[in-house]
Amino acid sequence: MNKWMKEECICCLRKKWKEVGRMPKKSDFDRGTVNRIKGCFGPWPKALEAAGIKKPNRERMERKREKRERAKRNQIRYRNCHPKKSVEEKEKENEEEII
Repeated sequence: MNKWMKEECICCLRKKWKEVGRMPKKSDFDRGTVNRIKGCFGPWPKALEAAGIKKPNRERMERKREKRERAKRNQIRYRNCHPKKSVEEKEKENEEEII
């Protein structure tokens, strides 16, 4: 996604915001415009945040951060419990299974 397209989407959102006098809804735009905006920013609330129409959802951001941290801790714990085996060890296990 290029910078020009994002700027265009932001301008479109802000223009509609001023036009309707409230936070714009997806239903305020045609399907093509909505798809273009969502293609640039993802979910609709993120598009509104990027345009400065809506304040970022701090709770959502905090939940995402905590989820990433949990996933990282789980990954580290898994790696500690299941160390990588060398190619020789894997071949030896396969040979033992066949016999």
